Amino acid sequence: MTMDVARGGGSSSSEEEGEGAGAGAPPFPRATTAEEAGARAAGLPYRVRRRVKALKKLQLEATDIEAKFYEEVYALERKYHLQHAPLYTRRAAITDGQHEPSEEEATFALADTDSEDEDKITEVNDEGEKVEEDVKGIASFWLTIFQTEELLVEIIGEEDEPILEQLWDIGLQFDQGDSMGFTLSFKFHPNEHFTDPVLTKHYTMKCIPDKEDPFGFEGPEIFKCEGCKINWKEGKNVTRKLIKKKVKKGKDKGKTVTKEVKNDSFFNFFSPPALPEDPEAEVDEEVQMLLQHDFQIGHYLRERVVPRAVLFFTGEEQEEDEEEEEEEDDMDEEDDEGSEEEAAERPKLKARKGKSGGEAAENPECKQQ
Repeated sequence: MTMDVARGGGSSSSEEEGEGAGAGAPPFPRATTAEEAGARAAGLPYRVRRRVKALKKLQLEATDIEAKFYEEVYALERKYHLQHAPLYTRRAAITDGQHEPSEEEATFALADTDSEDEDKITEVNDEGEKVEEDVKGIASFWLTIFQTEELLVEIIGEEDEPILEQLWDIGLQFDQGDSMGFTLSFKFHPNEHFTDPVLTKHYTMKCIPDKEDPFGFEGPEIFKCEGCKINWKEGKNVTRKLIKKKVKKGKDKGKTVTKEVKNDSFFNFFSPPALPEDPEAEVDEEVQMLLQHDFQIGHYLRERVVPRAVLFFTGEEQEEDEEEEEEEDDMDEEDDEGSEEEAAERPKLKARKGKSGGEAAENPECKQQ
């Protein structure tokens, strides 16, 4: 490409010829793809490429400043979570029937007055007479949320619902000190499946640009998670099942044997795949996929479900999401870039990979470390 000499006066060398952007220079060709833009940048004159490198160095400094900004945002989020915590405690007391709201507590300015004025006595006995309701709390509060939220319902197994009926609260705690992360605490009433009153899942986050992809940094990212051991009662482990199959080889060929295998269950959530200690170690692609999905669920529970649980219970949050998706679909019909905008709004998550690891195409929002 022929361009004018650099500005600033003085004579120019033959090496600098064609570098300027004067009036006589032909217009820059418009790149239609990232590949074309990259090819164009690689074909620039040497001194122009040096200037681009200087700009990228400045961009790297900006990224480091951005990381510090997100660290302060996280600290602020952790600070205000302490103010939310008592509200979550009061919410759990109401849904679990430990506290009956007073008329003043139940007076809500945005309530539908027509439905609020309905007959308060709705139960009918065998004689057809209306009697006062004797229902404590809000039955199946968290189970309903799991059943109506698409990201959560897909991980519920057939045998999970009776157990999730006993789930009376999901707690959220932020890591203290210099560490960045959070713990989800699933609190259960005594049940016939396991002895644990609380099951926990901890997510570790980082707010440091990746050395191999610093410009991909977009804020704190989950990169590791750890579940807990579930103390199942005898014969009640819903994460395992027995199947019968015929032996195809060996001396027992043709015989039917019983084998224990993994069963689809929400409670596999507490046994995520382990990552190797060596950050350079290769991670199996299937493990990466499982962790990416796990990170997305953990992030969603922390960011949306726990803080706005009642709106998920009533379906209002899902309706809002559906409206947004419809708008995005309309945009997709007009512009193919709609899918990229949708991905940009999803949580930025990472599952570590080794030197030979590949990214999962199904989860474009989950970047690899």
